[in-house]
Order: sequence, then C-alpha cells, then structure tokens
Amino acid sequence: MLDQMRDRSELHRIGMALVLVAAMTVTMILVNQYVRPTNRSVVYLIPVIAAAVWWGVLPAVMAALAGIVAAVFFFYPPVYSFKVPQSPQLVNLALFLVVALVTGRLATAVRAQAEVARKREKEVRELYAFSRRLGTARAASDIYAAIQEHLSNLIQRKAVLFEADSAKPVDTGGRNDQWVPEQIHAEISRYAGGDGTSESGSVIDGGGGHLWLVRHVAPKTPAFGAIAIDLGGAADSGIDDVRGRIDEVLADAAATLDRLDIARVIDDARMRSETEVLREALIGSVSHELRTPLASILGSATVLCNTPTVAEDERLGALANVIRDEAERLNSDIQNLLDATRITSQSLKPLQQWVECADLINSALERRDRRLAGHVVTTDVASDLPLIYVDPVLMEQALVQILDNAAKYSTPGSTISVTARREGDEIVLSVADRGTGFTREEHDHLGERFFRGQRHLTTIPGSGLGLWIANAFVTASNGELEVTSSGTNQGSIVSVRLPVVREAILQLERAGDE
Repeated sequence: MLDQMRDRSELHRIGMALVLVAAMTVTMILVNQYVRPTNRSVVYLIPVIAAAVWWGVLPAVMAALAGIVAAVFFFYPPVYSFKVPQSPQLVNLALFLVVALVTGRLATAVRAQAEVARKREKEVRELYAFSRRLGTARAASDIYAAIQEHLSNLIQRKAVLFEADSAKPVDTGGRNDQWVPEQIHAEISRYAGGDGTSESGSVIDGGGGHLWLVRHVAPKTPAFGAIAIDLGGAADSGIDDVRGRIDEVLADAAATLDRLDIARVIDDARMRSETEVLREALIGSVSHELRTPLASILGSATVLCNTPTVAEDERLGALANVIRDEAERLNSDIQNLLDATRITSQSLKPLQQWVECADLINSALERRDRRLAGHVVTTDVASDLPLIYVDPVLMEQALVQILDNAAKYSTPGSTISVTARREGDEIVLSVADRGTGFTREEHDHLGERFFRGQRHLTTIPGSGLGLWIANAFVTASNGELEVTSSGTNQGSIVSVRLPVVREAILQLERAGDE
C-alpha cells in the first residue's frame, strides 16, 4: 500500500514537470511569432530547474527529455516533425541535455540540503521547546506529557506512553488522547512484566485494520517506560520501512533523554508528587485528630480564666491566660491546615449571598479581638457602599487571616486601620499596619504556600499559610488580593478587591428613593 502511494506521488510529480514543459512550449510558440531566438532549447532549462527544486531528480530528467522532444517537434526544421535535425542542431540538443541533467542534479542537491536544514531547524526548535517544558515541569504528569508530545511530533503518528512498572498510560493531566485497544494493553502488560525484551518491539493487530508497534522507549533505560505507536493500515511490505524510521527516531529521542537525565527527573517528580499526596493526607488526618482534644483544652482554659478563685490569684490567672492564648493560637494554626487541605483537594465550593461590608468587617474584628487587644484599631467604612455578593464564611476567614498577619508583624501599641471604600466598579476592603513591611524579594513570594521571610523565621511564629489561604478564599468569591509595602519597617497594606454587582446598586438606589 505504501509502495502504491509512493508510485502515485512520483507519477504526479512527473506529470507536473511535463505540465511545466508544455507551458514553456506554449509560451515559446507565442514568442516565436515576434522574436526568433537562435537557441530555443535553452529556455527548457527553466522547467528542468523548477522540477529539480520542487520535485526531485526523476521529474527533472523527464522535463529535460520532454524539452528536447518539444524543441525538435515545434522549433527545429522541419517543424511538426520528429525528424532528426542537422548535425549542429543535434550537438546543441546534446549539450542542452548534458547541461540540463547536470543543472537538475545540482538543483536537486540544493533542494535536499535545504530540506535537511529545515528538518534540523525544526528538530532543534522542538528540542528547545521540549527542554523548556522539562525545565518548568512541576509534576510527573508534566514530564510524561512533554515526552509523549515530543515523540508524537517526531514520529508524526499517535504515540501513547506507558509507565515502566504498570500497564496503564502515564498521567499527562488529560492533555493527550490515551486510548489504545485492549490487545495493546495485553502486550504492554508483558513489557511491564519484563517479558518484552526485543529492542525492535512487537507489531500487534489492534483491530479495525490498524497495526500497533509496542516497544520500550529505550531498552537500556526501563524508567522511560513502554510506548505504543499506531502504524495505521500499513501493509506487511511497508511495516519494515515504518519501523526503521520509528527505531531511528526513538534512538535519537532516547539519546536525548539520556543526555537530559530524564530518568532521574521522572523519579524525582514521581517522588515529589507522592510526597505531596502523603503530606496532604497526613495534615488532614492529624488536624482532625488534634481538633477534639484542643477544643477541650481551650474550653477548660476559658472556664478557668473566668473562675473567681483563679481570677483573684494573679499567678494562676496569668497561667490560665497563657494556656488559653496558646490554645487559641494552636487552634488557629490547625484551622489554617484544614483550610489548606480544602483548597488543595479542590473541595472549596463558595456559597455566595448578599452581605454588608460593615457586618463582614465587624465579625472579623470580633473574632480577633483578643489578638488585636494590644493595638489601636481604627475603622472607616463608607456609608454608601452597596451589598457585596460573596461567601460570608470564606470572606470573613480571609479578613481574619489578614488581621492576624497585621497584628503579628506590627509592634504592640501601633495602629491598624481597616477601611472599606468604593473605587469605580470595585469595593476595596483594606487593612493597613505600621509593622515590618516587605522587602522586594519577600513581596515576589507573597501568596506562596508555606513561604515566610528569612528575617521572621526565628522571631515570629507562623506557618506561612495566612496570605495563601486568604488569597484562595478571596479568589473563590471572584475577588483579588493586593499587597503593597513601601519597604522594610514601613508597614503594609493588604487590600481585597471585590466586583460591584449591578443588582446591588439598583437595590441601594431603590432604598434611597423610598
């Protein structure tokens, strides 16, 4: 089948070369009415060179022969006859044929070199893109997707990559078509079990007239896994040629992967992914288990603080207050861990409703009244603000995180200002402090999970989750978190920008009219 397709393609190219010769002949017949060039055969070098550049050697040779026949028949006396011309003309035709063949061969060589240059440029470009994707990969699925797409592009056929120790397609994050017939899964299982040792692989009938090649990506590096390649409907006579090209491509790809040390990168990425899953499960489990005894400790400490006997004893009262304060801090840290688990497990589903900005701010301040007791807190809420459409629980928790940070990173007795105002089509809730502020480097990492500035690691307790959680909760309500600071010890302003919903404005206008 492949041979028939190649034959048809070659005949098509020869036909196009003959069309060029015919077009040149018609042009010369028209020109011959006004000008009579002495060496008419030279013009047929044009279709010869064009055929050589566009279609290769054989079409160029056919164009040269057709040019000689056309010149003899139409232009050399006696015209419209194939009678062999006189000796000088015969010499000219022979020289033309030699020149045409040499020129065609040179043009074909130039064409081949240009094709090689284009192919190498494409390969270098794809390899560069592949290397960049590997450099930015953050999970095993990213690396697998990059490898699979790279191999598919090189081979120009559907390729599905399988893990080295299983018979399931690698996780590419849903970016590739991973379906293969059941027969291919069975063969892949043999390779995963170590039975598929042939470097050239196995050709399996996948049904529907499609043949599949199953083999290791790199027999010497099992970590690259196995690959199944759809050969299409290639006949037996064409399989060897296709397999040869695939072997060459995979050999080059495997050499590149070895050079880039992909095996180690895959193992490291898989380990990071598994570690992340384990950490999330551990955090969620431990947080839930700690919550119950901590609630008992917090409740008991609160009761002790309010007991007259303890309250009258200065030493016992101080100890009870310390227990309560530390229990509240630990409870806040556990809540942060639980919130982080909800966010990373993508189980965060906001329940939005209409809320007044003042109520939201007052509720958050009330929850953190003990933490803010050592600061001067001022509020400035515009009286004409419309309702905001948010999840009140998530938005309150976001404000609590922001207030916690403001109290934590500012000196006792300093002022913390909470404002709410309208700016265009947005409602802006801001918390400003006069604390430690942020350096440029710290600002670039704000909002990253578990990030804390080096200058605070030993002096201020924390988990590095506050702003990350606040940003996730604000984003869930279609808002945006903005952090600004003039520099170290210059304080900071954390703003929550929420869109104004038109319906709330209309309700506010109707209420004003009444």
